[in-house]
Amino acid sequence: MDIIRRFYNRFISADKALTMQLRPILGFTPARLNLFKTAFYHKSMTNETPGRPTNERLEYLGDAILSTIVAEYLFKKYPNKDEGFLTKMRSKIVKRHTLNEIADNMGLDVILSEYSLGKMSSSMLGNALEALVGAIYIEFGYEKTKNYVIKNILMRYLDMNELETKDDNHKSQLLEWCQKNGKEISFTTLAKFKLDKRDCFKVAVIIDGVEISTSEDFNKKSAEQAAASKAMDKLHIVQT
Repeated sequence: MDIIRRFYNRFISADKALTMQLRPILGFTPARLNLFKTAFYHKSMTNETPGRPTNERLEYLGDAILSTIVAEYLFKKYPNKDEGFLTKMRSKIVKRHTLNEIADNMGLDVILSEYSLGKMSSSMLGNALEALVGAIYIEFGYEKTKNYVIKNILMRYLDMNELETKDDNHKSQLLEWCQKNGKEISFTTLAKFKLDKRDCFKVAVIIDGVEISTSEDFNKKSAEQAAASKAMDKLHIVQT
């Protein structure tokens, strides 16, 4: 039955253009094409097509599946490493910044731009990647999804040796620097406003009562990380 669906989706379906976009990214033709379309359907489109499911539920599912796959992959890859190392490595892989970069390198932005309105944020890419993993899980089940993620995402787009030594948690680095140098630091939300019908946050880094840097993002944590990175540059703190 799935073979017939894949043939139909590739050559006959009204969405066959989407199939042609997905094939080089996925490496296969989906049988449940509408499900994969939903993986890219951002909530900003709600007013355009009321009642049409967005990718948020698939994102929720994909987030859980991806975290489990990464945890199992790391557990087997590093048999002699402790829980702390494995937790930190998993965090580096599934964190929003990493997923955003992977999604961008996969070319998901091309499809996502067709199913979203307004300015596209980098976090939307990571969300779409998680939703895509959720769709693949429904299509194939856990084992095939695990093999797919390891082969086509983890091994293709990540340098595990680089991740082992890289610390891109700028907020944590800045907090540590301030602690060592006896400085008081806080991350203050200056504003929360709507941009392209979505919540956007403006965050400031305050050190010893002085505003050092600010940044805006649709995700508060991302705004804090960006503001911390700017502050480190301004204070000439080496980022590791």
